[in-house]
Amino acid sequence: QIPVGTEIEGMNILGLVLFALVLGVALKKLGQEGEDLIRFFNSFNEATMVLVTWIMWYVPIGIMFLVGSKIVEMEDIVLLVTSLGKYIFASILGHIIHGGIILPLIYFAATRQNPYQHPNALCFISPCSVSSSATLPSMIKCIEENNRVDKRIS
Repeated sequence: QIPVGTEIEGMNILGLVLFALVLGVALKKLGQEGEDLIRFFNSFNEATMVLVTWIMWYVPIGIMFLVGSKIVEMEDIVLLVTSLGKYIFASILGHIIHGGIILPLIYFAATRQNPYQHPNALCFISPCSVSSSATLPSMIKCIEENNRVDKRIS
């Protein structure tokens, strides 16, 4: 059975993105009259970034309590420690391979420059590999401050 457009539940993301693009173009076309609304949306974006930053500061505390409650419920603590140790080792090894080999190779392929001579170079390609939009504020800050990329581009 093939679903028809009216049978699919959920938000119409494509329509929302298209509306945002058309609204942005229309506001730019208005010139000076559209500047107030553009400044409003820029301020709204900045406020949202502040909220996300606050949330990111408190998330580790919440996760600590979630993990702590599961640890208290466990019966075999040795199994937990060995499993957690294997996970931490695999995670650190993956980060070393990704950050020390894969990202520098991508940087070298794109720029033909040595990525190890410019330690902040990986900030350019890291946002492409981030799996969560919650880390975007820190990545944008890294790109703007460390690599002096214009705010409009970042």
